[in-house]
Amino acid sequence: MTNGFEDAATVEPVRIRRLSGETVGGNFYEKVGGKETFKKIANKFYEGVAQDEILRPMYPEEDLGPAAERLQLFLEQYWGGPSTYQELRGHPRLRMRHSPFKINPEARQHWLDHMRAAVESVGLPALLEAELWAYLDRAATAMLNTFED
Repeated sequence: MTNGFEDAATVEPVRIRRLSGETVGGNFYEKVGGKETFKKIANKFYEGVAQDEILRPMYPEEDLGPAAERLQLFLEQYWGGPSTYQELRGHPRLRMRHSPFKINPEARQHWLDHMRAAVESVGLPALLEAELWAYLDRAATAMLNTFED
């Protein structure tokens, strides 16, 4: 089943670039604090997931540490950091990787609730938080694969 958002989670944000190729306004990854910020977001997110009756069953591993690291690496790469995620795991293929799981509007909302707590925990400036949040909201919508309960 497709929802019209297949590529929304992997399309890079539009960035204005100088003739030199440098992004106007700087690198988002660096502006938000780099690796440490994304590590905090991923760890805080999975603290919530660990207690969540809807999301936790989607992770067969007892230890959510590897999942947190994968999320951290993905976010770092997406936002202009190192390409470690792709070097280790290949193209993100978010919809494909999540397709075995029932992701309905309720699961989407649980994901967003934990991600909201994680993003707020790092105290980003409002404009940077809004940019990050807009992406996360689109990504959560792109993962929907059913509307059944």
